[in-house]
Formats: sequence, C-alpha cells, structure tokens
Amino acid sequence: MLDQILELVKQQGQQSVVENQSVPNNLNNQVMAEAASTITGGLQNILSGGGLQGILSIFGQGQGKSSNLLSNPVVAMMVGHLANNLVKKMNLSPALASGISNNLIPGVLNSLVSRTVSNAPQDSGFNIGSLIGAFTGGGQQSTGGGIDLQGLLNQFTQGGQQQQQSSGLESLINTITQKPRIISILNLSKEADLPI
Repeated sequence: MLDQILELVKQQGQQSVVENQSVPNNLNNQVMAEAASTITGGLQNILSGGGLQGILSIFGQGQGKSSNLLSNPVVAMMVGHLANNLVKKMNLSPALASGISNNLIPGVLNSLVSRTVSNAPQDSGFNIGSLIGAFTGGGQQSTGGGIDLQGLLNQFTQGGQQQQQSSGLESLINTITQKPRIISILNLSKEADLPI
C-alpha cells in the first residue's frame, strides 16, 4: 500500500512539482518523497492516536473533489506539515511550498479515496483494510480482525444510517486498538445523566 501511495504522489506531482518551473529539477524527487512521507506518516500518526474516524472522514469527504478535502482538519494538518518541511528542508519559498502542498496532498488523497471506494478491477489493490493494516503493523489487524473494513467504508461514504455507523466505528476502533469500549461508557453515562 505504501508503494501505491508513492505512485499516486508521482502521478499527482507531475504537474505541481515536475512541470513547475519554480521547483528546481534536482529537488523534484525529494519534494515528492517528502509528500509521500507526510501522507503516510500523517495517516499512521492519526491511526496510532485513535483517530480512525478522522481517517474515515477523509474518505467520506473526498468523493471526487480535492477541494472538499481541504476543509478536513486531518488534511489541513498534512498540508501545513508538508509546506513547513518544504520551506525548512528544501529552502523553497513559503508561497511555492504552500501552493505545492495545497495541490499535492488533497490530490493524492482524493485519488486514494477514489481508488479505495472503486469497484474497478484495476483498483482492486486499494482497500481500506490494506491501508489500515499497512499503518497498524499488519497481521490479523490488516484484515480488520474479522470486521469488513471495506464494507464499513462503503457504508460510511454512501451515507448509511447514523446508528449503524456508530456501532461499526466502535467495533472497528476496539478491534484495531484493542482498547476498552470508552465510547459505550460515555454514551451510557450521557443517557443516565452521570458525570464523566
């Protein structure tokens, strides 16, 4: 999955990096490697911090429009991180770094979303289970531990019922993180008007 993300960065970076006269040619590969690192590192950090719902929200917001993704706080964080690194590590101007980041990160994530929710045979290597497995250490967790991650993603991106989403997300979060059902405890305390 990580190689597939790098390939998406190369595809998206053709116009915003390689063909961009303001980016020195000797930095093209470094800029794209930094973008791939930002995306994979960002997704991994969010998952390890229990932010699976933030990851799924990217997939729900994408749906063919990179501009929708810019309003997502997870994506905005990645854009800012990449821009900062391009300025510090490669000495690009802040305006150039910002322009590259604002085009590259949402573009790559939009392609990732489109291919992950696609049923096309050429996109079969892209699925949410493989993505999460790649960032959580693989093994049994890469298949979701018995949870149909792709089905959950489809439910999440196609609207689904709110109650089903909540139950599915709770189950998914508990399986991946193997943490207690804090969400259920919080919901019970709200229903019973108990202080948390």
